[in-house]
Amino acid sequence: MLNQLRRIIQEVNSARNLDQALSIIVQRVKETMQVEVCSVYLKAEEEQQLVLMATEGLRQESVGLIRLAADEGLVSLVATREEPVNLAHAPEHPQYRYFPASGEEQFAGFLGVPIIHHRSILGVLVVQQRRAEQFDEDHVTLLITIAAQLAGAIAHADASGEIERLLGNHDDALPSKPIKGQPGAPGVGIGTAMVMYPAADLEATPDRLAENIEQEIENFRSAIIAVKAEIQQLSDRLKSALPQEDFALFEAYRLMLESRSLNEVTIERIRAGQWAPGALRQTVMEQLKVFHEMDDPYLRERGEDLRDLSLRVMAHLQEGHAHNGEYPDNTILMGHEISASMLAEVPQGKLKAVVSVRGSRTSHVAILARALGIPAVMGAKDLPVGRIDRLHVIVDGYGGQVYIAPSKTVEIEYRRLAKEEDTLKSELMALKEEPAVTQDGEHISLYANTGLLSDITPSLNSGAEGIGLYRTEFPFMIRQRFPGEDEQYQVYRQVLEAFNPRPVTLRTLDIGGDKSLPYFPIEEDNPFLGWRGIRITLDHPEIFLVQVRAMMRANVGINNLQIMLPMISDVSEVDEAMALMQRAHREICEEGAAAQMPRIGVMVEVPSAVYQMEGLARRVDFFSIGSNDLTQYLLAVDRNNAQVADLYDSLHPAVLRAVQQIINGAHAHHKPVSVCGEMAGDPAATILLVAMGVDSLSMSASSLLRVKWVIRNLTRARAQEILARVLSMEKTAEIRDYLHECLDVAGLGGLIRAGR
Repeated sequence: MLNQLRRIIQEVNSARNLDQALSIIVQRVKETMQVEVCSVYLKAEEEQQLVLMATEGLRQESVGLIRLAADEGLVSLVATREEPVNLAHAPEHPQYRYFPASGEEQFAGFLGVPIIHHRSILGVLVVQQRRAEQFDEDHVTLLITIAAQLAGAIAHADASGEIERLLGNHDDALPSKPIKGQPGAPGVGIGTAMVMYPAADLEATPDRLAENIEQEIENFRSAIIAVKAEIQQLSDRLKSALPQEDFALFEAYRLMLESRSLNEVTIERIRAGQWAPGALRQTVMEQLKVFHEMDDPYLRERGEDLRDLSLRVMAHLQEGHAHNGEYPDNTILMGHEISASMLAEVPQGKLKAVVSVRGSRTSHVAILARALGIPAVMGAKDLPVGRIDRLHVIVDGYGGQVYIAPSKTVEIEYRRLAKEEDTLKSELMALKEEPAVTQDGEHISLYANTGLLSDITPSLNSGAEGIGLYRTEFPFMIRQRFPGEDEQYQVYRQVLEAFNPRPVTLRTLDIGGDKSLPYFPIEEDNPFLGWRGIRITLDHPEIFLVQVRAMMRANVGINNLQIMLPMISDVSEVDEAMALMQRAHREICEEGAAAQMPRIGVMVEVPSAVYQMEGLARRVDFFSIGSNDLTQYLLAVDRNNAQVADLYDSLHPAVLRAVQQIINGAHAHHKPVSVCGEMAGDPAATILLVAMGVDSLSMSASSLLRVKWVIRNLTRARAQEILARVLSMEKTAEIRDYLHECLDVAGLGGLIRAGR
């Protein structure tokens, strides 16, 4: 039975479309269970009916014609109960409904199981037999398993409009509902879809023996040179839109193209006999595997940059060509994998929004979109890319939604929202130089989170009072070895100088678990609870000392550095780290540099740290609450897992109580507390954090002015009233709805468009 199940699932997963998948299901289940009938009914949302979509055993002419209301027939009974219905004498059941066109009067035994995806009924899978007896347990469990496997495919088909196409019996139906993705950059974009396709297919490139090894090497090197020239041209094209500091992104591309891990390793494979395209594929796929296994979404997205560059190199090797067509005046750039370089190819002034099937808000394209003020939706996995080129679309960068060929009603509403957005932007920019002070005089410092030098200008333009979190991992990711002290010094010096005299908090290296470096592999059964962050750097003081020396040297003559330690779970880790940092400071001073000992802080992101605040407060100068990981660990929810994404919310009552406990513990010892992560940039959460007495907030630059607007339109006294009521609530949804209501009442509803 298990082998048969695997075969069915494999065939369904290989189906070209939903129609073929349903046909495979009914045929194979009928054969496997040795029954007379197998049928699939799907839910038609608009009519709120269950429609027969595929069958083996009933008359084919009944497909699409048999439609059952919510309280009609045994199939609807299965859907209503959300559990199997197993009957020996189906026609005798009071809810049985007979359809003469089906020819089912000859069947007595009935088994139906619901097809459920994320708690929503999508349809019902049914088998029938002539024998007047119930189906045995093996048959029931097999059918339940198949229905569970079918649910994902049906959910995708529903989102992409394929069910509408089948119900409407035409080939060009498009989704009437919005396609869901992740908010990548805020705003509303209305225009014409321009679908981008990769110039080459990396995965499909075959292995092949090189006929002329030296010629293959020359071809590879020429392709690298050509792509470097392309990247320089794209960089030049953006000069009119972005300040010089933002071009660190293209410098990162150049470093990747020049890295040993790409060049020398590929050439070694060519010398071993592989042709250049195959050698490049092997090298890149090996490195992508490392990137994709990383826990940190920001660093994981750097793999997409490598993929983008490798596709460009592959295109030159295969004599492919980049897109060179005309772009519409209101271009909505869309595709399976939109890259930062594709975005840069669109003439300035024509790009209105970006939508990518792959990627997240930490992708380079999302970062660049935020810097350019272009709305973006990432991870729109149900986007019917093959059928939307040149169509009219609307992109909602607040809610992460995309409307294909929207109705007039939807367009009118979004044009109104876009107009409101323009007004809101003007009002927000007027706040750039204003302090983040509540109406009763409480100041909350607002800092920016960054990870690349390209983030610095957006952070400065947003009015950030400093850097609350600078991720130092990237220089480690783009090399085939640990970067040296001088290499790190150059990076840190640029960041510290850019924000001088405002404070800059550099986080020490946060790798490990499933976030290993290509040259420092780590294999663990449970990477989320494994060897990572401070645990690795304390076990390897040679890595830690080089990094903190580079930080302290970079701070000489500037003195705006703060150092933050990640993943602290025990006070002994702080003691060990402090001893190493003091040693590094002594060494630098003995070498003749006038280095100051920087302020040291820890990230509170592990639950054990919440209960050690007193001991930690005696050792460090400040705290930063890592709200993303703290939420993840407290709720036991992987924030990157789509299956449980609905459970991940920093407004969960347990998370709010933990944050309040951290702030109280730190303030009892007169130590300041910041909050970083998505919670800090959430206007709704801002109300509660102000009430709790947080000293500063650190967030993406795109969120900063919105948060400032909330702070300047509140009193701490009013915020504390709201907090008191929230702490009496038991459900996350209730808390979020109430906070959105409070923002609306305060006239700040424009900050929460995601709910519309």
